[in-house]
Amino acid sequence: MSEITAQPAHGSSNIPDSRGINFFTSDPDLARLLRLHLGDTLYQELESQFVSLGQRASDELDAWALSADRNPPQLRHRTRRGEALQSIDKHPHYVALERVAYSELGLASLSHASRDGEKTPPPLVKYALTFLFVQAEFGLCCPVSMTDSLTRTLRKFGAPELVARFLPMLASRDFDTLFQGAMFMTEQAAGSDVARIATRAALQTDAHGEAVWRLYGDKWFCSNADADLAMVLARPDDAPAGINGLALFLLPKTLPDGSRNAYRIVRLKDKLGSRSMASGEIVLEGAVAYLIGEVGRGFHQMADMINMSRLSNGVRAAGLMRRALTEALHIARNREAFGRKLIDMPLMQRQLVKMMLPAEQARSMFMQIALLLGEADAGDRQAAKCVRILTPLIKFRACRDARRVTGDAMEVRGGTGYIEEWSDARLVRDAHLGSIWEGTSNIVALDIARAAKRDGALESLRSWLQDLLGAAGLPAVSVALLRWTLARACDALTRVADSGRDEWVRQAGSALYHASSAVLMACEGARLAPDYRRLALAHLVVQHKLLPSDPLDLRSADDEIEVIDALVAGRDITLDQSLRLLPAGGAQ
Repeated sequence: MSEITAQPAHGSSNIPDSRGINFFTSDPDLARLLRLHLGDTLYQELESQFVSLGQRASDELDAWALSADRNPPQLRHRTRRGEALQSIDKHPHYVALERVAYSELGLASLSHASRDGEKTPPPLVKYALTFLFVQAEFGLCCPVSMTDSLTRTLRKFGAPELVARFLPMLASRDFDTLFQGAMFMTEQAAGSDVARIATRAALQTDAHGEAVWRLYGDKWFCSNADADLAMVLARPDDAPAGINGLALFLLPKTLPDGSRNAYRIVRLKDKLGSRSMASGEIVLEGAVAYLIGEVGRGFHQMADMINMSRLSNGVRAAGLMRRALTEALHIARNREAFGRKLIDMPLMQRQLVKMMLPAEQARSMFMQIALLLGEADAGDRQAAKCVRILTPLIKFRACRDARRVTGDAMEVRGGTGYIEEWSDARLVRDAHLGSIWEGTSNIVALDIARAAKRDGALESLRSWLQDLLGAAGLPAVSVALLRWTLARACDALTRVADSGRDEWVRQAGSALYHASSAVLMACEGARLAPDYRRLALAHLVVQHKLLPSDPLDLRSADDEIEVIDALVAGRDITLDQSLRLLPAGGAQ
């Protein structure tokens, strides 16, 4: 149970504590969206699990996460007798969180059947559970994501004998025998410039006369450093320089005879955030590894794993923003100042909506990508292209938005929010990782342009979104505005990608993210009628993120004030109210 179950009798009733509220049932849109996208039958099967996790995330999981953050893992190189050990000691509360994530919820294995005919749920189920879990614990979601992504990459590109050997442990929910995964790619000299990777792969003969690959080199940033399996990029000795000379290898921690593989964890990183999870520096000293796919295709195969990790990054950013918003709303509804509740103050309402917009944009984006991912894996080429461009979009924009939203939530709590006893400081620290891990914002923005131009994904996305608008049953004026803004955003990215003007790629990428998320929220709003909250949010995104504004025009429309009040209060919004948010001129 949680460390804090109630306000002590002598505590201040004007310092609201959200510990114990249900993160699922207190979220006015989550259940409705999941029912909408999963369908009534599957949603009803899963509803009790969502409700239970929403409660636990606010209670015992949050308490464990706070404890694990305060007690980061420790590396032990040797036993007291001087024997090589290479053991990472994890705090018991982190291990308890691992048991929930890997074994109870199966977050790393839900998408991977280990037996023929075994049914897996649609990807959205996994991401919805992750969205709730990350509101308590962020650090562990990195190893969970990498395990999931490694398994996907192994199944997609690995030799059948490797899949047969390792899939049962990767897809297992038996906590004592399951395998965790990692990705060892980053090097000091390479960083985002993967073509400069210097780790060697040598094909040698072992004691039995069999050919084996052995890896030599330094990996600079290895999260989940003691994982059972890791995907590693290396360059075979006779391979050419550059990306086309790289190969992907599967690195086991333990060899078939039970001995430790030939690599060392040199030290663990002292990180700003995700402190609960062990990230380290690793030296490969002739470690045995298994080639995945073909030499020269290593980066392209690893890119599949990176893309799945980027999608998970977007889901986690959405979860962090939702946790921050939930905290801010709880404080605003329960704290008084100057004789009024904070929630009744217009300035606070505007601040809350500024946090709500990016949180809801990210939520709609990750849910739709999850739905498209299932279709793409089933062979839908248009869905695959949409996933290709939407994934870097959510990684780029949502992860940056999370830094601002978590900071604004800390400000709502005030000085108390700056204290490590509360969730705010941890959320702020954790939010900064998303913009760096799996590619910094510049790198990911450039990937958006690559997806648009080289992979032809932009036109598939444009066509798909236009079809959604045509079938949504939205008011004609909303459809016209959304079509116009979407067309402008797509055209802008096309111009940037075609011209190679990289200095504009972030601006064009942000515009496409805003236009796409507005379309998705508007279409959700039509399907959730008669509550048009999400259509109202879509109109606000267009008004404040995509249309020009005069910073010195200080007028505020009464219609917008009315809708903002309803949004922060969690009330339904009528179609008429949402339409009043449209710009006076409509589509230009």
